[in-house]
Amino acid sequence: MSKIKEYISIDKGTLGGQPVFKGTRVPVESLFDHLEMGISLDEFLDDFPTVTKSQAVAVLEIAGEIMTSENIERLYEAAA
Repeated sequence: MSKIKEYISIDKGTLGGQPVFKGTRVPVESLFDHLEMGISLDEFLDDFPTVTKSQAVAVLEIAGEIMTSENIERLYEAAA
């Protein structure tokens, strides 16, 4: 997860601090919203041409790492 800052930027001056794809103003959440609605990754990339495929794939991989049982337990405990 050390590579997260290579792909995601959080800056209060950009969209009020919402996590965005680094170098863009595209919220990371928009990728997950698209996928949740059944919109393909390629369609997402067409909708947001400033996001590269490698950025989107890396963010999905990071999300997968976060959701491993070991990491989710730590997040769950921290939220308590």
